[in-house]
Amino acid sequence: MSLLQVNKINLNVEIQGNGDPLILIHGISMDNTQWKYEIARLNQYCKTISLDCRGHGKSDKPDSYTLEDHVQDIISLMDILDYKAANIYGVSMGSYIAQGVAVAQPDRIKKLILTVPTSNGLTSSTQRLISNHAEEFTDLTDEEIVQHLAKYVAYNPKIRADLANILKTSLTPAQISVANKALTGFDYRNELHKITAETLIISGKHDELNPPSEGKVCADLIPKASFVEMKYSGHLPMLEEQQKYNEIIDKFLQPHI
Repeated sequence: MSLLQVNKINLNVEIQGNGDPLILIHGISMDNTQWKYEIARLNQYCKTISLDCRGHGKSDKPDSYTLEDHVQDIISLMDILDYKAANIYGVSMGSYIAQGVAVAQPDRIKKLILTVPTSNGLTSSTQRLISNHAEEFTDLTDEEIVQHLAKYVAYNPKIRADLANILKTSLTPAQISVANKALTGFDYRNELHKITAETLIISGKHDELNPPSEGKVCADLIPKASFVEMKYSGHLPMLEEQQKYNEIIDKFLQPHI
């Protein structure tokens, strides 16, 4: 663990491996331990920079922040580490941040991976899903809500059964609320044409948080984008179809292999 001061807050950042820098941006309420299923493999050919976004993990947790704060944190981190260019790999919330960085600094992003993305949202995808099925969540505890969400989030039965453990967070309910508010009302659709990075977009066919239709919107609007739909996955294709997913990521980052 290394705490770096970025935009007047401390961010937990871990740098491992050798090769082209690859910035890993996790999902909402998660942290850089989200990458434990992939990091050892990626470190074989990339220098991975995995961080806890502000408000998450071991990083500082301001009382309020925005999606644009997340974006500026990544840009400033690149400046601090003296990366004139880098690749970015974002999952769910991380994909929103990654889009913002690639729109703001197109010349600095070489390859962009957006897993289970959406280009816009009035609220966080989790809040929207819970709102759409509000009657199902009456009187449920937070853990019971996560487990009930499983049928909308995951396709693989084993992943569904273990979803509460997979998505376990260190954040308090108040901190989760702040993290959700940061994703209120974002829309990149009129700006995605600015992205010049070679882009890979991956969605899960059975994902009801960010359905494949949302990934296709991103792919249609980003000039150098390719789209992959994982047939037997929901919102967690990196776990539900792990081998195939890893092969897709590796081929994109290492086309010569």
